[in-house]
Amino acid sequence: MTTMNEPSAFQCAGQRIKYQPRIWAGLLAAALALPCAAQPSDPASPAPAAESSPPLTSSTASVPGSVAARLKSLYPATQFGVVNATAWPGVYEVLMGANIAYVDESGQYFLFGHLYDMKAQRDVTAEHKDTLARIDFESLPLADAIKDVRGDGSRVLAVFSDPDCPYCKRLESDLRSLTNVTLYTFLMPIASLHPTAHDKAVAVWCAKDRVTAWQGTMWQDQTLPRAECPHPIDRNIALGERLGIVGTPTLVAVDGRVLPGAASKEQIEAWLVRSTASAQATASPVAIPQ
Repeated sequence: MTTMNEPSAFQCAGQRIKYQPRIWAGLLAAALALPCAAQPSDPASPAPAAESSPPLTSSTASVPGSVAARLKSLYPATQFGVVNATAWPGVYEVLMGANIAYVDESGQYFLFGHLYDMKAQRDVTAEHKDTLARIDFESLPLADAIKDVRGDGSRVLAVFSDPDCPYCKRLESDLRSLTNVTLYTFLMPIASLHPTAHDKAVAVWCAKDRVTAWQGTMWQDQTLPRAECPHPIDRNIALGERLGIVGTPTLVAVDGRVLPGAASKEQIEAWLVRSTASAQATASPVAIPQ
């Protein structure tokens, strides 16, 4: 795992996507410019597109199932996920690992990037990515987190944080001004980057007043005396790994949406109130058989 915004520790999005030589080179260069995440990648290249594929007709290519079958035929060595219709006639959304791409009916032309509904002022792609990367908040072991209730506590948020992470401290300075919120902070030190963070996390957990101890550590750079007591720190590290949380800070909303990195107060406020409606079209998604 690594700390957010430390580029040397990251590989860019597109894990497990096998790249088509020549045809895909330019398209995937754009995909690699998407936000980075510490995910494993498969450098192997797929075989070139098959010479023959199902015939394309206007009556069959207009449905996601036909597009899915055609993609599988054209690029048999490439892993595709579900195919969805979009509000843009003739353009289909296709999942490629952690990426969302857009493809025409023929399967020849791809777009990598974000699809916007300008009338509604919505980033359709970002909204759908939110739904794909959700965490079951109810499954989180909240007893292993530091609970901080502010105001009426009506908004609920979990934070995975490292006491020695500079970006976590930057985030805490913005979280400091949030009101009417319940914060659950999971102490998740990353020893490979911050060798003393584990002991600091344990000291915070063992403090009589954990909220005050955490705030003093993050807001005022206070150093607590080393302490020992039963603690969940190692469980939190394992939890983060299971959930795919690969860096700190990482925020999790009560509806399961995930926000990695040191977001500003304004970004967090907007993220908390943003509609969680799916950006998928009304047509049912179609999986490409593997």
